[in-house]
Amino acid sequence: MSDNPLEGFGGMFGDIFSMLGQQGPNAWFDTATQLALNIARGQDGDPNPLPAERQRLEELSPLIGRHIDALFGVPSEPVVTALNRTALTQAALAQWRGHLEPIVTNPPTLSSELVAANPMMAQMTQALGPLFAGFQIGSVAGHFSERAWSLAVLPLPRANNDRLLVVNNLKQFAEDWSLDRDQVYCFAIAQEFIASLVLSQPGVGDALRALLIDTVTESTQAQGDIMSKLTSIINPEDMASMMGNPEALLDGIEMPAETVANRAINAATSVLSAFFVAAADEITEVIMGPHAPLTEAYKRHRRSDARGEDAAAALFGISTQGPHHEKAAEFVATIQREYSLKVFDALLRVDGLPSAAELDEPLAWYERVTNSPLA
Repeated sequence: MSDNPLEGFGGMFGDIFSMLGQQGPNAWFDTATQLALNIARGQDGDPNPLPAERQRLEELSPLIGRHIDALFGVPSEPVVTALNRTALTQAALAQWRGHLEPIVTNPPTLSSELVAANPMMAQMTQALGPLFAGFQIGSVAGHFSERAWSLAVLPLPRANNDRLLVVNNLKQFAEDWSLDRDQVYCFAIAQEFIASLVLSQPGVGDALRALLIDTVTESTQAQGDIMSKLTSIINPEDMASMMGNPEALLDGIEMPAETVANRAINAATSVLSAFFVAAADEITEVIMGPHAPLTEAYKRHRRSDARGEDAAAALFGISTQGPHHEKAAEFVATIQREYSLKVFDALLRVDGLPSAAELDEPLAWYERVTNSPLA
């Protein structure tokens, strides 16, 4: 009997599976990229932003940059890049790749029951597992850029301080909520500038990477669910249906239950996100004046129109919804009210992220970071 687990599928399917089984170590990323870009282009072909929109961003950026320099005491280059959904998708995949490779290169082991029930399909599943991880990641990345303004919505470590904004998504948001365009642009630029500055610092980047090691490992449970679904497919007709709609594999897959690692990453990222929003709100207030409708619209957008961003966060074991976000908003509001947002320059350091316990005790976090040897 042949050792090739892909034998048994004749004709076209046998050829396809044999080819896929011989793909190199980067095949999952190539698959993810192709699917993501196809989704990102959408029905409208993903047009580039108009020159006038780019120009307006460039006009606002230096003014916003000066306020951010004053907030942190760290000079930064006030340059923003206006792009389309496709370019944001590519940037997201490049940022996520290093964190997700452990899932793909070390796929979960199938249960002995599944292997015993269908050994041939179990072998094929293990061989093709990275391909379907690529389907999942690609689908998430493509849908992430459908509404996301920038990478700021998902506080992950950055390898550079590039500031990227999907201008057409900003315009659509302003139109959907009948908001002043300049206020929306100011808020989005400030949010992305602050996120870029904080998340590109070595200290906070190292702290987040340490947390992500545990949460990304835990998220392999979802990959195990995909493996189980694949192993249940026993005939070419089922395979044909699945290949035509790979996203169907994701139906019904749930995130693992809350863990210590999950609570830690949620505390850190929710406070980062709340700070980015609070600082952007404060800067927009100074530059553009009162903008209560924008503040309310953004809150509602995050609760109801951000499924793509929520799914992207889930890849890393991060939840962008839930009571910890309400606690994070109160955490930031307390520090802002008692001491001002300047205190959050502690987030630039390796010891600046709040713990899960400190999420309920913002003043305890303040005492710790202000008395830190690194302060």
